[in-house]
Amino acid sequence: MAINKYIDRTITPKVLAYLENFPAVAILGPRQVGKSTLAKNIVAGFANAIYLDLELASDRQKLTNPEIFFERYKNKLICLDEIQRAPELFTSLRGIIDKNDQNGQFIILGSASPDLIRQSSESLAGRIAFVELAPFLFKEVENESGDVYTLWLRGGFPRSYLANSDELSLVWRENFVQTFLERDIPQLGFRIASETLGRLWRMCSHMHGQLVNLSNLGQSLGMSHTTVRSYLELLSHTFMIRLLSPFSANLKKRLVRSPKLYIRDSGILHALLGLETFEELMGHHLFGASWEGMALEHTIQTFPRWSPTFYRTSDGTELDLVLEKANKRFVFEFKASKAPELTRGFWNSIEQLKPQSVFIIAPIDDAYKIEKNITIAPLSYLTTIAEVGM
Repeated sequence: MAINKYIDRTITPKVLAYLENFPAVAILGPRQVGKSTLAKNIVAGFANAIYLDLELASDRQKLTNPEIFFERYKNKLICLDEIQRAPELFTSLRGIIDKNDQNGQFIILGSASPDLIRQSSESLAGRIAFVELAPFLFKEVENESGDVYTLWLRGGFPRSYLANSDELSLVWRENFVQTFLERDIPQLGFRIASETLGRLWRMCSHMHGQLVNLSNLGQSLGMSHTTVRSYLELLSHTFMIRLLSPFSANLKKRLVRSPKLYIRDSGILHALLGLETFEELMGHHLFGASWEGMALEHTIQTFPRWSPTFYRTSDGTELDLVLEKANKRFVFEFKASKAPELTRGFWNSIEQLKPQSVFIIAPIDDAYKIEKNITIAPLSYLTTIAEVGM
């Protein structure tokens, strides 16, 4: 597999559609996830489009007087990469967007969520559409190798997934973790000791798939639970972890209130755990949780406009993922087994929630039904499920 090979991303049609209907489109996602590659591929289809990388001093220099620059190129599509390096540009963007009064003026790339890049939500409200680019999904690389196990082990960051060996993939991910802590976080304006945030991140890897206990984390790190919460929110807003909210409804069951924590990319999880090969992963006690996290992330990305939660009662009965949209409710369980076993608690929870459809996602080859509305399916079946559920 070649690093420089372009792999089509599933969000491309959405970005193009948003460009036709909004003045600006922001593509957000973690560093090195392929935002620049995607944007360059898109702008190549526009006549004389302009691409600026704001990590380069030479490109930032061109925007010393942004109003003049944007006015000069007002009829061209302008792509601004790593916008968090120059957040002061948002004020100028609002002015030129309103003056030109046309769609498809800007593509903005950023490595932090809209909540973290606060200027965007304040100054460009109603003028910008946000799209998240996640690491490779299986449906994006299925035709490359068709091997779900490689994607599971290495994760979906392009240079990790496309590396020439598992060893080189792990080296890339270890360097990614170090660079994120030592360079990316300070560039976002946060003064946090990289050793402290790194310890928390690694502790999160050992809690992968578990309920968050802020007090225990704080005691282990020697800091208050409020500080731990703020650090976890930072890791969430930079797309490194997912804090999955608990299901909340007027049921006759006592439900847990704490979120569940996942390392969003399975490859980063394995790097934090020090796992290089699939054999090492198979022998690790988080083997099942690793599959759960990867399959859960793929599912949420495949259903972008659905509300994701998990269901867990005070007695420990649990369903991994509940997706809701309008009057629809789908339930997902994730089992790292060729022959998934379903517990009495699973059946009781299904009876309580009464979803329209239930899916058990497992590392198998073909989907099959075990009940009228319950299907055991491979990861590749998510696209089919999404199409039916739309």
